[in-house]
Amino acid sequence: MSVEKVSLHPRNKHRSRYDFPELIKSCPELAPYVFNNTYGDLSVDFSNPDSVKALNKALLKYFYRIDHWDIPEGYLCPPIPGRSDYIHYVADLLSSDHDGVIPNGRQVKGLDIGTGANCIYPIIGHQEYGWSFTGSEIDQYAIKAAKAICAANSSLSADIVLKYQSNKQYIFKGLVSPGELYDFSICNPPFHASAEEARSGNKRKVQNLSRDRDKTAALNFGGKDAELWYEGGEAAFIRNMIMESKDIGGQCLWFSSLVSKSSNLPYIYHMLEALRPAEIRTIEMAQGQKVSRFVAWTFMGKQARREWTMKRWTKNKA
Repeated sequence: MSVEKVSLHPRNKHRSRYDFPELIKSCPELAPYVFNNTYGDLSVDFSNPDSVKALNKALLKYFYRIDHWDIPEGYLCPPIPGRSDYIHYVADLLSSDHDGVIPNGRQVKGLDIGTGANCIYPIIGHQEYGWSFTGSEIDQYAIKAAKAICAANSSLSADIVLKYQSNKQYIFKGLVSPGELYDFSICNPPFHASAEEARSGNKRKVQNLSRDRDKTAALNFGGKDAELWYEGGEAAFIRNMIMESKDIGGQCLWFSSLVSKSSNLPYIYHMLEALRPAEIRTIEMAQGQKVSRFVAWTFMGKQARREWTMKRWTKNKA
């Protein structure tokens, strides 16, 4: 088990400060939300969901060539830089089984558990590396919104598939069919253990930002129940994911999940080690003062992974 301590990923397009004049040129609807803060810098009010949404639209258009992106009111509006980091580190993870070369193209297939109405991970993964994705959701309205995004952007429509998970108790079961293969799975699991805990946490974040309009760390705003909480919280969700992953261990090269609470790591390691995966990796990521990480595991040994990549990534490239 290896732990890597890193800063914001070198390939992350968001390492520099936001260039608001350029973003406004790309997406004029951002302009009303930009103001000079007390430090004399251009910024937006990160406690205002509308301004965060407008910023996301501008970032997606400027950096990822997404002309049409929208989410229904009340759904999760994620910070783009952190989502991008996860994708880039997954690319590095895949390259570790491919002679250090990042595999590109639609023959590389990812599974995004809980893709949300925003469809952020498939968008970034496809636009950065050309990967194809299946995104799963238990919220049919979120799937409808994500499908609308893909349909409105020709670069996405052929390579992102959205699937409804009809049984909320399951993660992979009923979603991954026999013989269906994925090169990786990603997940940003629900953080809170109850609806009340989710409401309190979100209220606290907004209040903290509202007291200081000059803060520049974008947080998650909005979010439906399925996006924000799960009975037992993050640890319970990841536990169930780990247990189900064993059943499809030969159908997915690398499984992974973000882990927001570092205090959950010992429990997650314990659950993983009980299933005897071939390898477990923990990759730490830092966005400003916030530190996050994801845990990845595989049931394939090095030789099996090597054969997998040679078969799937070096032949029939699209």
